[in-house]
Formats: sequence, structure tokens, C-alpha cells
Amino acid sequence: MAESALSESEAAAALAATPEDELLVFEQPLNERMRTFLRLDFLYNQALYHNEMASQWGSRAAMASLIDILAITTRGDVRSDVLKELEGHSSSLNEFESRPGVDAQRLKTLITNLARLRADLMGAGTAFLQPLRDSEFLNSVKHRTAIPGGTCEFDLPDYYFWLSQPDEERIRTFSQWLGLLRPLCDAVAELLWLTRQNGHARAEIARGGTYNIAFDRDHPLQLLRISLPASAGLYPEISGSHHRCNVRFLTWHGLTSRPTQTEEDVAFTLSCCT
Repeated sequence: MAESALSESEAAAALAATPEDELLVFEQPLNERMRTFLRLDFLYNQALYHNEMASQWGSRAAMASLIDILAITTRGDVRSDVLKELEGHSSSLNEFESRPGVDAQRLKTLITNLARLRADLMGAGTAFLQPLRDSEFLNSVKHRTAIPGGTCEFDLPDYYFWLSQPDEERIRTFSQWLGLLRPLCDAVAELLWLTRQNGHARAEIARGGTYNIAFDRDHPLQLLRISLPASAGLYPEISGSHHRCNVRFLTWHGLTSRPTQTEEDVAFTLSCCT
């Protein structure tokens, strides 16, 4: 299935010397649905973080994330995709109920949580984001963000006025907007967690800094995760499709020099997530 330079035991030994908290994890989605979920989760967490900064610049950054989320959700029926994934994971987990050695309480908690997330998203309705899409205020900011520096105070005096409001009022308003997104984004976060938990991690070695992976077409994967020691000064460049991927490990030379592919063998952890 994959090229491996040295034995898995040697790869594991090479990685064992690095504490887990010093590992960098690089993720590569293998289908469009997973790519959308990762982007939504990234933007939602970014919006939450900047909204809590309690500053005008924080509100500007949070607004940029919100507008990007709205752009993503207009390209397809993300809500239906999330509901399908929730149902699929629920069905898979239900199959474990009759298996011996399964933590019944933990399994019940997972199934109950998925059912709650599905009910919340169903209860939000198909038009749950319509108030955001119909907002003249948000649309005016959205249209100006396509212009470099287009949200300056002289371009959008109403936006500038809103940003000048007390931090508590601004944060409360933005939290209400994020509240409309919460049923979707909470479900996405849970799906990503389950997908990562489904991953089968193994220690690998890339000969001369390259590694090839061929996937089983009967058991499609959704996500690749590559873990490297932060001190290695390397990062992976992943190309390919849901049938086959090629990984090159590049050496970081700073911001003023181009990275180069390492010629050394690289120990890393590979997780293939279904």
C-alpha cells in the first residue's frame, strides 16, 4: 500500500524521543466535503477567538471570518452534507452496541451527542442562515472586503460607527450572529473529531524525503494526518487524489530562501482517517 524505507519499529523509535506536545500535525483532506468541513471549523474558531479579543481590530478580524463562512455556505448544501455525515456516524456507532469489549457508557454518550447535534441542526431549519444573508449591514461589509482596504472608515461609515460602540455591545451582537451558525459548526467540529479518532496511526519513514500512498478504492479515506517533530525543521507537501498521494518533505530555510526537498530519511507518523 505504501513505500517504507526502514522498519516501523525504527520509525517509532525515531519519533519516541519527541514529546507529543512538540509534534506538528499536518492534515490533508481527500474529498471536497472534508475540505469544506475543515475550512468551516477553522473559520468558526477564528471568529470565536477574535470576537473574544474585545477590540475593534478583533471585531474586524472576526467579521472577515464570518463573511468567509457565509461565502462557503452559499456554494452548496452544507447542512445536508453535515446531516448525512451525522447519520452515517450514528449508524456506524450503533453497530458496536452488540460487540464484546465495548465501553457501553462511552458509546452511549457518543450516540446521544450525535443525536442532539442532529436534532439541533434539523431544528434550525433550512433557512437558518437567512438572517445573516439578508442583513444589509453585513452585505455592505461583504461587498467592500473584495477591495483592498475597502472597509476603511471613509468607505463604510456605518461599519466604523458600529466598531466604535462599547466592546460589550459589539461582542453581544457578534455572538448573536455566531449563535445562528453554532448548530452547523458544532456538528462539523464533532464530525472532524470522530474522523480523526477513526484514524489508524502508524510510524513510517520516508526514504530520501519522499513517500507514496496508494488507497484501497473499496474503503475510501477522508483525511490524512502527518505528525512531525517541530524541531525537525521540515513540513510535508502533499499532492494527489483520493486514489493515490505523494508526500515530499521540505526543509524550511526561513522567509528569504526557498524550501528544498530533504534528501534524508524522515521519520513521521501517518494517520489514515475514514
